[in-house]
Amino acid sequence: MIKPKRLLSLLLRFIAFGTTLAAVILMATSHEKGTFFAVSYEAKYTDTPAFKYFVIANAIVTVYGFLVLFLPPGSPIWRLVLALDLVFIMLLISSISAAMAIAQVGKNGNPRAAWLPVCGQVAKFCNQVTGALVAGFIALITYIILLLYSIYNLLNPLFEKA
Repeated sequence: MIKPKRLLSLLLRFIAFGTTLAAVILMATSHEKGTFFAVSYEAKYTDTPAFKYFVIANAIVTVYGFLVLFLPPGSPIWRLVLALDLVFIMLLISSISAAMAIAQVGKNGNPRAAWLPVCGQVAKFCNQVTGALVAGFIALITYIILLLYSIYNLLNPLFEKA
């Protein structure tokens, strides 16, 4: 029978894997054609380096999350996983921050720089980007919870012996 600690860890890791995968799929499939003053254009995630970075970072974390699901319990590799969780949390934070900054400009524009908002013309694209950012943020929160839970499990035996 599986231990409750292991079950909770697996559940959180599966949620993190699923949300990073959803973020990649939503962002990678976001595209829409629109017109602006009789000029047609296509909005795609590949038009913006920040969105490409978001997809690549989440894809890396997705692969990592998938591989960690198959690690045997009690393996000494779990200490490395603790450090890698922290590294991938930082990667997710940076990619979400970059993508959110660009999404905010796309939604609200920047009047001082004379950048107009585009979400009125390509609403489907903006909604998919928003969904990808929400999924990425849920993954980030899940990985933070996982990190704190892993630290607790690692340090708990030290405090019980004292």
